[in-house]
Formats: sequence, structure tokens, C-alpha cells
Amino acid sequence: MAERKSDESPPKREPTLRTIAMPSDANIRGDIFGGWILAQMDLAGGSAAMRRARGRVATVGIASMSFHQPVFVGDEVSTYTEVEKVGRSSITIKIEVWARRFAAEETVKVTEGVFTYVAIDADRKPRPVPPI
Repeated sequence: MAERKSDESPPKREPTLRTIAMPSDANIRGDIFGGWILAQMDLAGGSAAMRRARGRVATVGIASMSFHQPVFVGDEVSTYTEVEKVGRSSITIKIEVWARRFAAEETVKVTEGVFTYVAIDADRKPRPVPPI
């Protein structure tokens, strides 16, 4: 996969989640598994949704997801979230993943998607999202 150059830069806010891609997260060629990236996105999106819902949430859908660039062992992976929409019990979160390459100061958008979460109560039943 050829790297695409972009004038885009990471959001000017702190990431919701930041981690380092490790060898145990990669295939034999050193590319990080897409499932690992998906898990990072769900962790970050779930965290943002829990803050907005002021409590427990469950992932109910992924409306879209695109892989733009590979992630490599040693990359610093930053996941940014933004609440796009709040329904009665649902919260839609836009998620972007950026990688700062291990051997360079280059930062590239590697993945983006839109995830939906539902606020749940102690019995795992949907509950209303409180107003801000």
C-alpha cells in the first residue's frame, strides 16, 4: 500500500487514547493487525461515549471505517474522538487514528470511522443519555 501524502494534520486537542504499537500486535511482516486498530478505536470511542453518557455504554454499530495507511511496530498511535450526535439513548462518535512514525517525526492519518454506542443501566438495558 503506497503512502498518500496529505496536508491534513492531527486535531489540535489531546487524543482520547495514545499507545505504542508493539510486536505482539503485528503480523510477521511488521504490519499491525487491523483488528488491533479497531480495538483501539472502540476503547477510545467507548471512553468518550461513557463520559458523555455519564455511565456505562455498549458498542452497537460501526457505520463506517476506512484504513488509509498501515501502522508499523513502534509507531505512536493516537486516537481522537468527537461526539457527532446524541439521541435518546445513543451516542455517535467520529474517531480518527493518527500514527507518528517510529523513525521519523512524520504523522499520518491511518484510520477513521464512525461508531455508535448506547447508554445502558445496571441491567444492561438502554437508558436515556442525560442532557449536558
